[in-house]
This record gives sequence, C-alpha cells and structure tokens, in this order.
Amino acid sequence: MKRWLKVTLSIISLFIVIGGGLAWYLYASIESTAKDIYEPRKPVVPVTTVDGGQQVNPEKISEEEPFSVLLLGVDERENDVGRSDTMVVLTVNPQKHSILMFNIPRDTRTEIVGKGTDDKINHAYAFGGVNMSVQTVEKFLGSPIDYYVKVNMEGFTSIIDLLGGVEVNNSFAFTMGEKQFAQGNIKLTGEEALLYSRMRYEDPRGDLGRNARQREILQNLMKNALQVSSVVQIQSILDEVGGNVKTDITFTEMKKFIMNYRSDLKNIETIEIKGQGKKINGVYYYIVDEQERSKAESLMKEHLQKAEKS
Repeated sequence: MKRWLKVTLSIISLFIVIGGGLAWYLYASIESTAKDIYEPRKPVVPVTTVDGGQQVNPEKISEEEPFSVLLLGVDERENDVGRSDTMVVLTVNPQKHSILMFNIPRDTRTEIVGKGTDDKINHAYAFGGVNMSVQTVEKFLGSPIDYYVKVNMEGFTSIIDLLGGVEVNNSFAFTMGEKQFAQGNIKLTGEEALLYSRMRYEDPRGDLGRNARQREILQNLMKNALQVSSVVQIQSILDEVGGNVKTDITFTEMKKFIMNYRSDLKNIETIEIKGQGKKINGVYYYIVDEQERSKAESLMKEHLQKAEKS
C-alpha cells in the first residue's frame, strides 16, 4: 500500500513539474514574442498635452479602460515600402461586453498628416509608415487612437491556417484568381481567405463589399483566437506572429487583456462608412462627406464611454 502511494505521489509530482515547466515555457515564449513585436509610435507631427508636455501612450488596457485600436493590414513586398491594404478601427469596451468594428475605405480622400495634402488615406503608410497612418486616421475621425497593430497580409495566411481556417457566409458566388467561391457557408484556408478578402471588381458594392468580407473574416478569426487553449497551437501562432506583426501594446497590457478583458467581450458590432466614388484630376477617390464622418466619430466616442454603474 505504501509503495502504491509513493508511486502515485511520484506520478502526480511529475505531472506538476511538467505542467509547471510548460506554463513557464509558454509564458517565456509569449514575453519574448511580445518584445519582438513591440514597436512604439513616433508621431510625425508632435502631439502635446494641455500643459505643453509630450503625449504619452495612455496604457488604457492596464487600467481596464475602454480603448481603440487601428488594425493595419499591410501589403509589403521586397524592395517596396508597401501600402495599407486594409484599415480597420476597433473600439473595445469590456463594461459594455462589446467590440465596435469598422473599415476606413482605402481610397478615402483626406488630409495626410505630415504632408499637408489631400490624398488616399492608405497612401499615408507609403509616405510615413505606421506613425503617419495613425495620425491621419486620428485627424479623419476626430478621435485619438490608443494602439495600433500592423499585420503583414501575406504572413497572416499562416495564422489563419494555424487557427483551423475561418468560416464565412458568402453572399454570392465569384471567382478570384483560379479559386471559385461558392455562395453560402464556406470554410476558407489562409490563402483562400486572403483572396476572398481582396476581391472587389466582381462585387457590385465595390470596396464596401470588400470591406464587409474583411470584417467578417476578422470577426470570425477573433472568435477562433479566443478559444485557443493548446500549448502547441499557441506556440505555433506565436512563431508566426513574431515575424508578421508589429504593435505598441506592451507585454503587461497583453497579459491584462487576456486575464481581464477576454471573457467580457461577447458581442462584435460592425458598421460601415458610406461615401461615393469620384474622379479628381483623373484619380479615383472615395469621398466621405462631413455628416457621415461625424456619424462614425460619434459612434466611436459613444462606444468608448464607460457604462454607468447600476
């Protein structure tokens, strides 16, 4: 009996050691990846506070406050600075248990901060990278962006595959490249999802239809990511993230988000910024009038407000 007890305790101890080792390894891997992808912003136009000091990242996640994120899907190729192929704004409010998500159409004509000229909003990345993109979006929306996440679109396909693909509800059948996308509920690999999200010429809604597909992919992918629990799967995702993502969210904030935010985010609401296409000096632009821009600004600020305690 004593021998059986010793063997049992030894096995339990072994599992505790292995479990603790895996937990430490995973923690160390996340911390290492977080440091690799961390890249703070350096505004192209200085931003000062009311008292004249330099504005500092508010670290709203650490304070468990609502916060906003600009997601930049960047098409970067060799010997090319690239452009922001996708611009998605998310406001996250744990008290309201929700995320608000909307695209800024990439051809939107607006002032490019730091250039002083009006141009397509996605050109801000080519002119001044993340820093100019964030400040241009802030001016367009009339609201500060707390954090950014930049994702290399080509590398994003591997992350989708590691999460088991993504399911979408395709509103109409179309062909993109050599791939046919059937109407209805379909499951996409990473490569297929990239093609699906980029199609716009066969879509009667043009960029708006393209943006809706991007939001659908992102929405479902976020749901998949929140369910990840396998150590091997997490490590594989971290390996891909390290080479394809940059952000100014710190490791401390990532931990806070995982521990304190994740379980509260049950609803993802999407809206659309409407406008119309117009050629100016032979160049196509997407024109968003002041009323529509103000509506997006108001919805964003409203969602970022703290919920009143009952």
